[in-house]
Amino acid sequence: MANGFSKVTWVEHTEYDESVAHHLYRPLLSSGMGFGAQKWLAALQRQCKCLAVLMSSTISTEDHSGITPTGRTSMVRLANRMTRSYCAGVCATMHMWQLVQVGNMGEEARLMIRNSVDKPGEPSGLVLSATTSVWMPVSHQRLFDFLRDEQLRSEWDELSHGGPMQEMVHIAPGQDYGNCVSLLRTTAANNTNQNAMLILQETQSDALGSLIVYTAVDIAAMQVVMNGGDSASVVLLPSGFAIVPDSFPNSARPNDCNGDLIKGNNGGSLLTLGFQILVDNQPPSAKLTTESVDTVNSLIARTIQRIKAALHCN
Repeated sequence: MANGFSKVTWVEHTEYDESVAHHLYRPLLSSGMGFGAQKWLAALQRQCKCLAVLMSSTISTEDHSGITPTGRTSMVRLANRMTRSYCAGVCATMHMWQLVQVGNMGEEARLMIRNSVDKPGEPSGLVLSATTSVWMPVSHQRLFDFLRDEQLRSEWDELSHGGPMQEMVHIAPGQDYGNCVSLLRTTAANNTNQNAMLILQETQSDALGSLIVYTAVDIAAMQVVMNGGDSASVVLLPSGFAIVPDSFPNSARPNDCNGDLIKGNNGGSLLTLGFQILVDNQPPSAKLTTESVDTVNSLIARTIQRIKAALHCN
């Protein structure tokens, strides 16, 4: 446009069969929040802020690591790749996945596997993706704040080794503290190998939904990134959470929870857990075992129960 701005017209037409959508998700879809323009506009706004991070030399950063300006850019690029990889694992895009277990929302996870061979930035071997969704009787914002709080992470994350985590680096595009890239390290006394691994995390949030994506990263590789080095070779296998408001009218909310937590207009949330795990590092002959399936199902169930217990949900 003449004033230097761009005008964008975006038309998104979606047709879906409501009968195959889980009943907990139908209000979200019928309200327009699932596929509506507001969601895409919110995503565009977040992406614009991210691009500002990549281009700006005055990014807001809180850290104790001596990260360089070019290091901030490399770290944000790495976090973007991590989030794309997480979404590809949860939504079964970008890769050829084989369905192992169909799953039933909240009761057992949907399990998919794929062989990763000679793919830069990925571990080699058999990758297992486990996903499930549960209804939570707490607001979207409260659930997001709980899961991204590094001081409370030990209440649900086994990678914390039973102790709080310390945020070493915090990169925020703008004033919204909920949208950021962080580098965490465990402070648990019983973690004898705490210097070998860090946690890279990206959080994104707006009124229509939130993402919390994280992965363990090698400390030597992250030192290269924080000094402005190329992040393309850093090996990632991310896990995380997606949170959306449930869109239920107050009179139609599920009643299998502590009702005191959903009084008022904040409502509940739909929480999707997505874990990606390397179950065999010997491609292409890698095979999925019954023990691996049981271990992942148990991990999903424990994580859900720990989150519910921490938030006092039945």
